[in-house]
Amino acid sequence: MSTIHLTNGDVAAESLRTALAQASRDDRVEPLRDDLAVGPLRGVDDAPHMRAGFWERVSADTQRDFVREFREQAAVLQALASSSANLVVWHGESASDQLMLRRVCYLVRNSPQRLNEVRLSISDLTDPQAWAHARKDRATSIGMFAPEVLQTHLPDAAPIPVLRISRLALEWQQVKQANGETRRWRDNTFTSSSFAELDALILERATDGWQPAARVAASVMAAELWFLVSDSIVLWRMRELAALRRIRLRGDANEWRSLELRAAPAPCSLQ
Repeated sequence: MSTIHLTNGDVAAESLRTALAQASRDDRVEPLRDDLAVGPLRGVDDAPHMRAGFWERVSADTQRDFVREFREQAAVLQALASSSANLVVWHGESASDQLMLRRVCYLVRNSPQRLNEVRLSISDLTDPQAWAHARKDRATSIGMFAPEVLQTHLPDAAPIPVLRISRLALEWQQVKQANGETRRWRDNTFTSSSFAELDALILERATDGWQPAARVAASVMAAELWFLVSDSIVLWRMRELAALRRIRLRGDANEWRSLELRAAPAPCSLQ
């Protein structure tokens, strides 16, 4: 029986493909391309256009066809659910990785004997300079691990017990129903939050003088959020705050290297 490895995103998939090639294995790797820690989830398994609409708002790439991409992703998920292949879900200790695991459990709940996992955590991140070590929440994703590290964990793939699959599938349904703007993963529990949390971090770091927006973004991304926030989400929130005149931006709002940020001037009071 064939084996398909599932990862959260393309970076993790490419690293795992390299690891498999180094081990002389030709197993298929399938990346699931959606950061499930952010944006609405209600109806995500039934209506791909809902997630496509969210990422269209986030992205600055007006040429990208998100509707097509999410329809293709839905087709991949359907094919995985109906196939007979063994599935191996690779996941770290981040909200997005853990949500991907639960979504897959929900999709294959009727054939749980096919489902396996490889679990990695901060203790498996052997690079002492990796920025994840500085995070208080210790969040990790498979994309952080070098191919050489992933190769050593290929033998760790183990079946997920049926009762655990049922529990994780139920948790996926509960998270979808909660439908928060963001989702934290802490103490094996998901809680919902809002983009206002990210906005507050950006505003705290905005000063009266111009500074590189990338510096502010890096600080926000390293904050103790209990989910891994991407640079595209931070840039989107910066554009939203600028539209509300809560901060000012100068330079290309779609390009980190030229973009600068400062606090918005306080409104003048009338005497």
